[in-house]
Amino acid sequence: MDIVTLLVQLVSGAVGGNIAGNLMKKLSLGSVGDSIVGIVGGGLGGALLASLGADIGSGPVDAASVLGSIAAGGAGGGVLLAIAGAVRNATDKWA
Repeated sequence: MDIVTLLVQLVSGAVGGNIAGNLMKKLSLGSVGDSIVGIVGGGLGGALLASLGADIGSGPVDAASVLGSIAAGGAGGGVLLAIAGAVRNATDKWA
């Protein structure tokens, strides 16, 4: 994985986290929290997809690899935000 692929995944993870936070208001962590969790989720989503054998970011930069990185980062950011928001809501009920 090269640096361009990683940056695309991190940025799309931040965007995916913010979109997920706007769509799921009860799970939102605020704009900064959504962005931070989305960035982490974008990196993890891209790494997970690469470990499963997807060929994103391993060759020259082309449209398919960029779209794959955007999809992996955005989905990873959204999924991790949903998980983090659900955990936060569950712990808030106990406190």
